Amino acid sequence: MSNYRNPFEARCGRDLGPGFAYEAVKLSYVLECTYLPDFIDQEAKRIVEAKGLFDAGDRRKMLAVKRAYPEYTIEMWFTNPDKTISKASKTTYRSWCEKHGFKVKQGPRK
Repeated sequence: MSNYRNPFEARCGRDLGPGFAYEAVKLSYVLECTYLPDFIDQEAKRIVEAKGLFDAGDRRKMLAVKRAYPEYTIEMWFTNPDKTISKASKTTYRSWCEKHGFKVKQGPRK
């Protein structure tokens, strides 16, 4: 099977022949998506996102929004900012946000 990921890819590689390289380059692409902020002050250029769960997809999205709109300040308000991003990680929501330049706050409890 050589360095293929599975037998099917190995068979495809065999049939394509030597003119094709297997996983030789990474090609970047952009997905066209929209983002609906929880709260926004357009005049002050301030976004507040209220989160209970902050999964990997949300983290990728918020990084993309930050890159696309650097003129906005993005604040993340969490039910628990000291919750870890996964059971296997020591990184908290708070530390992830601080590392990536997001303001972070404990949201209202009641």
